[in-house]
Amino acid sequence: MSNSTVNFTSPEASTNKFGSENSLDLYLYSINVLFGFPTHSYVLWLIITGTKSGVASEFFNLNLSVCEIGVCLNCLLFILSSCFALSHLGTSIWFLLGLIVTGRPLFQCLMCVERYLAVVHPVTFLKYKPLRYRVICCGVVWIIIIGSCLCGMFCFMLNYVFVYTWFFSPQFLILLSIQLFCLVAVLRTLKQSGPGERAREKEENHMKRRAFYLILITTLTMCVIYIPMIIYGISVIVTSKLIKGLFSFGFICYVFGGFVQPVVYLHRVGKLSCLCWP
Repeated sequence: MSNSTVNFTSPEASTNKFGSENSLDLYLYSINVLFGFPTHSYVLWLIITGTKSGVASEFFNLNLSVCEIGVCLNCLLFILSSCFALSHLGTSIWFLLGLIVTGRPLFQCLMCVERYLAVVHPVTFLKYKPLRYRVICCGVVWIIIIGSCLCGMFCFMLNYVFVYTWFFSPQFLILLSIQLFCLVAVLRTLKQSGPGERAREKEENHMKRRAFYLILITTLTMCVIYIPMIIYGISVIVTSKLIKGLFSFGFICYVFGGFVQPVVYLHRVGKLSCLCWP
């Protein structure tokens, strides 16, 4: 992702789009490859080998894991390109950049909307719960992702690197706003007491508390992942300069924030019982 706004400030630098990344970026890419591949592959395997209803209920999570594996592949190609001067990998790297810029936030947005419907509008959620609706939504998202991948590839080929900053910054801002709206609405609903709830409070209080903390963790994770990168993108657009320290901080948040979702899922299915959960 560090390629998205690098080296657009001078003609001399623009001839080498991968030359200004420092060792911190390579370390982050390496961490994402070493831990991301096995983690997301394991989540993918658990969902696929589960029951049919499990695949249906975790269909968005399944697609997110596929997308994250593609992100890890992008990181691997970047490492190879930087360490072995394989400049011909640039087109592939920028093509897969669409998975980072568009794939992850869109699938996370779908998951947030689904949770919003399940808690705030349960009747509507039950109406659109079948797998075919999830397949249609994911099909539309993958079409958008492919368009984003092509956009990144053409920006690289035509040397329109600065234009890509205008592409991902508003996208992050819009999708984050949708996610926060859904998650905050879910948190408010979970804090309220429904009719007749006091009579069964002992039975449901623990489940509601678990759901509340799950949504709270998700909300904080979304903020940590996207807000630093939004600030970075806006600063680049306003100043037309690359602020390396700001990007490095945002990139650290973006990489490590991506591990929260699979860890939460693994704990939820009982594979990480060593972690404490309220």
